[in-house]
Amino acid sequence: MSYLFQFAVIAIISFIGEILHFLLPLPIPASIYGLVVLFVALCTKVIKLEQVEHAADFFLSIMPVFFVPAAVNLMTKWSVIKNNLIGLLITCIVSTILVMVVTGSVAQKLISKKEDEKNE
Repeated sequence: MSYLFQFAVIAIISFIGEILHFLLPLPIPASIYGLVVLFVALCTKVIKLEQVEHAADFFLSIMPVFFVPAAVNLMTKWSVIKNNLIGLLITCIVSTILVMVVTGSVAQKLISKKEDEKNE
């Protein structure tokens, strides 16, 4: 029964995201609205982590399955991809390095901030 409640909470948050997408004239997907609403609800303790934790873990465990259709679609578009292969590879490499550098920098700053707070 706990899983049904957790799935229902996530479904309601997703539905709120759909409503926001319908009401607000911004080019933001409904799923992003839902993620922001869930994040705010978790931060403000309106929703406790225990109320969605197991369902979220389940969704994370099956997430790779959702990438299979996209990968198969890429394989069927090889004729389009091969004409732009160098540009795509450069973009992938540069963006991967950029994400790694930014993530590492943010993580280091957060760790040093926590250490400074502990030392005070």
